Amino acid sequence: MNKIKNIFFNKEAFMYLIFGVLTTAVDYIVALLCFHGAGFGEITSNNIAWLVSVAFAYITNKLFVFESKSFQGRVLFKEIVSFLSARIITLIMADIIIWGASELNTDFLTAKIVSSVVVIVANYIFSKLIIFRKK
Repeated sequence: MNKIKNIFFNKEAFMYLIFGVLTTAVDYIVALLCFHGAGFGEITSNNIAWLVSVAFAYITNKLFVFESKSFQGRVLFKEIVSFLSARIITLIMADIIIWGASELNTDFLTAKIVSSVVVIVANYIFSKLIIFRKK
């Protein structure tokens, strides 16, 4: 239980929360602009927003949350590949939640909020334990 407490209640987790809120804001703004402004469908809007927010999240997670200071090619490659792999997994989770919600006639924003909660927790766990883990 202490290990779980230490994972979720520390400066790093607080910074993740702050940048997670900012990443979520980027995600929502882009998704809603795509959906309402450009007229794309739910999944297309979500996927475009994902691309933009993942780039933002990688940079902020690397520099400010997990303070991964190495810019060596092999380190960057490993981080980017594992970061994208984890994010693809959580994108699929989000798409399934959004698709299921649309099948149940739930509005897009509500579906996006529900999927975000699941994705934020999963992304933190992947980042903390796999991608940016301290050696």
